[in-house]
Amino acid sequence: MQFIVASLGTEIVTSLAMLYLLLGMASLSVGWTLRARPHSQLRLQVNSWWFIFPVLTASLLLHPAGTVLLVLAIGVLALRELTPFGGPRFASLAAIALAAVVISTYLLPPAFDLIMPAVLALQLLLYARQRAPAMLAWLLWLTLCYSCGFLIRYDSLPLDAHQRLAWLFYLYALTALNDVAQFISGTVFGRHRIAPGISPNKTWQGLAGGVAVTLALSLLLGRHLHLAGARDLALYAVLLSVGGFCGDMMFSAAKRAYGVKDFSQLIPGHGGILDRVDSLVVTAPLLYFLITHLYESTP
Repeated sequence: MQFIVASLGTEIVTSLAMLYLLLGMASLSVGWTLRARPHSQLRLQVNSWWFIFPVLTASLLLHPAGTVLLVLAIGVLALRELTPFGGPRFASLAAIALAAVVISTYLLPPAFDLIMPAVLALQLLLYARQRAPAMLAWLLWLTLCYSCGFLIRYDSLPLDAHQRLAWLFYLYALTALNDVAQFISGTVFGRHRIAPGISPNKTWQGLAGGVAVTLALSLLLGRHLHLAGARDLALYAVLLSVGGFCGDMMFSAAKRAYGVKDFSQLIPGHGGILDRVDSLVVTAPLLYFLITHLYESTP
């Protein structure tokens, strides 16, 4: 326990404890409510967080090496899901691309900032012209690599080590609970669909519920971790909630193009790793840019 407190700090440890407590309460509530439906989507999703939360906790405990390991784990699992769509040489070339992104994040950050957006723009143009499954696989893969590179870059923020780790924890917590809140709000209150041709389960009520919960969490968690003022935290919450929704819709559109419901069945109730990190693909770089451009000092 002393090692955990020393590694993460008292504020992050207490916040983690509260999140695990909330997860436990959600598991009990959903388990009791849906006791007659042991294989319901909501029950499977909630129970799967007992696997996801410890993985993220371990990544934070082993930071900064834990972040790199998390990025590589996401990459390996995502590679397995995209290889069937990318063609015979996709796996080897994609692995080289991921390694290049990780290395450039450490050694050549200016190249990462300049080259990766240009590569993504070029790949988007290629896919727009050809509409080939392999082109889409490369677009998704490069987007994932670019976004995951920002997880590593949080450790280079011009802040002290505790603040950098606290921002990373804030990112994980808000992204995850925004997804949960949007799903539950949409399931319970959803009436008006946003884009039924892309994702028929996404509703305006679900989006509003996600924004509301993320706003409350951002204010509570951000102030507890001494990250920023209430106005900035409220702004971050709204942008991250909407950004997470856009990432979800982007990958839903890709699945629609491929004619699949999920990229795999790796995580019960969630689908594949790409189904789970679709929101993080947007929120990771978005929060990084918000911190580097809007954040001034800890209040």
